[in-house]
Amino acid sequence: MIRIEGLNKSFGKLHVLKNINLEIEKGKITAIIGPNGSGKTTLIKIILGLMKPDSGKIFVDNKDISKEVEYKNHIGSMPQIARFPENLRVVELINMLNDLRAGKNGVDKELFDSYNLNNELNKMMRTLSGGTRQRVNAALAFMFQPDILILDEPTAGLDPISSSKLKDKILKEQKKEKTVIITSHIMSDIEELAENLIFILEGKIIYNGTVKGLIEDKGKINLERTIASLMESNGK
Repeated sequence: MIRIEGLNKSFGKLHVLKNINLEIEKGKITAIIGPNGSGKTTLIKIILGLMKPDSGKIFVDNKDISKEVEYKNHIGSMPQIARFPENLRVVELINMLNDLRAGKNGVDKELFDSYNLNNELNKMMRTLSGGTRQRVNAALAFMFQPDILILDEPTAGLDPISSSKLKDKILKEQKKEKTVIITSHIMSDIEELAENLIFILEGKIIYNGTVKGLIEDKGKINLERTIASLMESNGK
C-alpha cells in the first residue's frame, strides 16, 4: 500500500501539488489522471523518488520513503518516453539492469517472449523503431516481478496487438495482488483496466473513488464523457 500525507510541491510561484492526501490500495489497479499541468506527473516522480516534495510524506508498506531507498527495488516503472543509452545493445541493457536488481524476485520474460524481443537482443537501442523501443520499455517494467507497477501512458505508441498483450499482462499481475498505478489520456484504457480512479486538477484531488462509481454518479455512458463533464463543472 502507498500512503501519501500532506504532500506539497511548488516550482517558484507555481504551486503544483496542494496538500495531497490519499491511499493507493494494494492489489488494485489505480488510475491517476488529469489534464496536462494538473500535477499528476510530479506526483508520480515524487513516488518514484525522482523528485523531493516541499512538505509531506509518502509511505510504502508503512515505511517513510524519505528515509530509505530500498523500496525502489520493489517498483517496476514504465515511463511514457523510453530513454535508454543509445550505444547499448538490447541484451546489454538487460544485463545491466539484471546486475542492478538480480536476486530480488527472479526474472519474468513473458512480455519479451510474446513481443518476440529475443529477435532484437543484438540490435543497438538507437536502431530500434519507436514501437519496438516501447515494447522493450514495457517488458523491462515487468521483468523483475515488482510488487508495485507504475505505468505512464503504457499503451502509447503500441499497435493494437501489442497494446492488447500489455493490458492482458497488467490484469494478470493485478490478480497476483500487485499494486498497479497507471496514467493515461486514453479513457477507454482506464475504463478497461482500472478499478480505482484519482482525478487531479490544478494540484488538487477532485475525485478519489471507483471508476464505476464516478460514471454512475455523473450519469454518463462512459468514462471519457464523465471526465469531460467533471472538467466542465470545474471550469475547464
